[in-house]
Amino acid sequence: MQTYLVGGAVRDFLLGETTRDRDWVVVGARAEDLLAQGYLPVGRDFPVFLHPETREEYALARTERKSGRGYTGFTVCAEPSVTLEEDLSRRDLTINAMAQAEDGSLIDPFGGRADLHNGVLRHVSAAFAEDPVRILRVARFAARYDFRVADETMRLMRLMVENGEADALVAERVWQEIARGLMENTPSRMFAVLRACGALAVILPEIDALFGVPQRADYHPEIDCGVHSMMVLDYAAQADYTLPERYAALCHDLGKALTPQDILPKHHGHEGAGIAPVKALNQRLNVPRACAQLALLVTRFHGVLHGVAELRAATIVDTLQRCDAFRQPERFQSALKVGVADARGRLGFEQVAYPQQALWTQYWQACMALDIGALIATVSEQAKIPATIRAARIAAVKAVKAAA
Repeated sequence: MQTYLVGGAVRDFLLGETTRDRDWVVVGARAEDLLAQGYLPVGRDFPVFLHPETREEYALARTERKSGRGYTGFTVCAEPSVTLEEDLSRRDLTINAMAQAEDGSLIDPFGGRADLHNGVLRHVSAAFAEDPVRILRVARFAARYDFRVADETMRLMRLMVENGEADALVAERVWQEIARGLMENTPSRMFAVLRACGALAVILPEIDALFGVPQRADYHPEIDCGVHSMMVLDYAAQADYTLPERYAALCHDLGKALTPQDILPKHHGHEGAGIAPVKALNQRLNVPRACAQLALLVTRFHGVLHGVAELRAATIVDTLQRCDAFRQPERFQSALKVGVADARGRLGFEQVAYPQQALWTQYWQACMALDIGALIATVSEQAKIPATIRAARIAAVKAVKAAA
């Protein structure tokens, strides 16, 4: 029985990066052998075990054959006769198909080290086409490392999309990979790869529809709505935004894809138009509640948040109320952060000031400083309480405006 460190841990070691997880492959053993040594079985579909002390994952060397369309199941063989090279050959990319022996030597049968050095994402074998999730993984690695996709791998991914493999992707798997890609260094590269192979139009048609839609060049020198959305997203990544904030940045302008042709490049009312596609995307991918709610909030209100300097005090208070800023201040601050990204995610505007963030915060703070309990105590009729609170908040905002 031999054990080998495999996959991402080897890749990260060669890159000089800290290893997130260490996975091991065991060659020449059966499940009974690991159980006898105290390993704990955890794999339902695959022979995976936890080390009795380190709790790291050890998997029996295995081969897999697709047993359905899309990611619907695999027939697994995990016999002692399965070799390390056979196990590595079933992996997605050459940079993930390397192993390290107990003596530290590298086993690299598919040229992963060279591809790592040259910055290339290349599939290991034709078995890549058996799992369409791998399209998403390639795109995600492109976002992490800024590696190019090998021509033959891009051709294979296009063929998979044309054959309908991407249609079979399970929503949970799509969201899992998209969410991880959003948290990478340059998430726009993920969408560029998905668009290049045709997968973006299949799994995220709302995003794909933005590309090619023009905007006014005086406000958006980059012109293309899709390009702008990617710039906003990358700014959010560079500023280390949270996942909900990055997802909201991605979705904020979906309504622009629905703008009538006869009013382009203007986009009047795109905020309201964007609600339906954001809801559709949230529902289809089972997007987590925090991400879904912030994306809807930003989509609906980013225009009015940008224009705070021109708003009357009453409109400011009503907007704060509609954004639920008094009950969920953290979410409102996240919306303002996305506003910063929206303003700076434009060609030539990367460092533009965004005083709106401070203004909204000042108005919110003035409203929050009110003693609501004391206000309520002065009202004799319960039905008049909301109007009394609103009037006090408007007065507080007016005071801030007057002092400016």
